[in-house]
Amino acid sequence: MSHVPVKPKIAISACLMGLDVRFNGGHKESRLCSRTLTDYFDFIPVCPEVAIGLGVPRQPIRLVSGADQPEAVGTLDHNLNVTQPLATYGRDMAAQLGDICGYIFMQNSPSCGLERVKVYHANGTRADSGGRGIYAQAFCLLHPDLPVEEDGRLNDPVLRENFLTRVFAYSAWQQLRQEGLTRRGLTDFHSRYKYLLMAHNPVQYKALGHMLGSMGKNDPQELGPRYFSELMAALKKCATRRTHTNVLQHLSGYLKQAISREDKQEVQQLISQYHQGIVPLVVPLTLLKHHFRQHPDPYIAQQVYLQPHPENLSLRNAI
Repeated sequence: MSHVPVKPKIAISACLMGLDVRFNGGHKESRLCSRTLTDYFDFIPVCPEVAIGLGVPRQPIRLVSGADQPEAVGTLDHNLNVTQPLATYGRDMAAQLGDICGYIFMQNSPSCGLERVKVYHANGTRADSGGRGIYAQAFCLLHPDLPVEEDGRLNDPVLRENFLTRVFAYSAWQQLRQEGLTRRGLTDFHSRYKYLLMAHNPVQYKALGHMLGSMGKNDPQELGPRYFSELMAALKKCATRRTHTNVLQHLSGYLKQAISREDKQEVQQLISQYHQGIVPLVVPLTLLKHHFRQHPDPYIAQQVYLQPHPENLSLRNAI
């Protein structure tokens, strides 16, 4: 019987899944999430505003600058203040959704926006637009390593590929944790992520290697979470054409003895075309994978970089 991989769970603002939960009774369906990604992830829709008892439709709320930090207040009835209920619900959900591997939030929302949410003065004039939704802030505080993103930013192919790469890394880490953290497990995990880390953040890659190298008597239970936090921070940095090119060159080095001079020239030509922006990343990668299928290398075979997310998502065709 073939092992069916568990779909990673992603929490998502319910309106993005097409549920009619917005203040005006509508939704903000993201077809990327509701149509494309549902084959690969289990989505858990959450609408904090409905959950805390605000009806549909309802008067909108907005962030109003308070003494310490912004508060979520009704736009019509200024006595409606749902800051505490939203924050409490954020903490409750953070405890409840311990097994998710990512969260996609509705942008510009006073409850769910991650950044640049408009904040107003009590008199209705704009204060600034650097606010964070009350629910999102409370939630993220308790899951600092969780990959989070806003729906609008997922339209950018580089940001989309980066976010989903992190979701799968988070999922792989959860599996490792369930099996129990050992020195060997940590070292193997790091070794599988070598080239992915090199593409995202070469400096951090070295630092993480040193961290594990000096493991010595350190308890893997204690070191593991520290290592993982640093890993997730490193992967947050988007890989560039320059860093991808560097990794492609490294990979092609493993084929030095195995392939003919013409084949080597072809590989170099495609890497160079990728570097110049003529072809997407999938082109040189596909050729490298083809050669590695004919000349397998056990170290390369386990590299997450070659397939950090399902091939059918075609995430590397656009970067």
